[in-house]
Amino acid sequence: MVRLEDGGILRVTEDELLRFGLREGLELGEEELEALRASAKASRTKAAAARMIGSRALSKQELTRRLMKKGSDAGDAQAAADWLEEIGAVDDENYAAALVRHYGGKGYGPARVRDELRRRGVDRGLWDSALEEMPEAAEILDHLLQKRGDLSDPKERRRASDALLRRGFSWEQVRAALGRYAEMEEDEP
Repeated sequence: MVRLEDGGILRVTEDELLRFGLREGLELGEEELEALRASAKASRTKAAAARMIGSRALSKQELTRRLMKKGSDAGDAQAAADWLEEIGAVDDENYAAALVRHYGGKGYGPARVRDELRRRGVDRGLWDSALEEMPEAAEILDHLLQKRGDLSDPKERRRASDALLRRGFSWEQVRAALGRYAEMEEDEP
């Protein structure tokens, strides 16, 4: 902590103490003081970024957006996100795979998972490899239809298909699953 002549307090890191050669009684010129303030601000942004990803995984873009929302300027937010990526604390590729596994496991289809990846700021180039982590759509659909129970009523079939479409499955996938379900119903005595 550095106490300024005007009574203000500036929180600095040990690195800044050494880099700026700070010691009691040192007088800084206006230019040096501004550089120290900018460095302290960047350090605060890095600390905030580390706290954010310490509580929950985020994509690099998501982290940058949150930092800016909390008052960091774009340059400091981007630098903090880059720094965390460099040290391996932010990894969009692993984050994308985890999102796909999570939402796939909850019964969402590929379109809905892609929307989630886009919403969370995951680079589009990482989507295809991440989507390989997703359970098979047919498996998910069959499970969801079995949970719904009797679909002999056309209105119930329509409700079920609408719900599956909203979950992010294509019409072709839903139609095939409904066909498999009908075959299973016919096979039962």
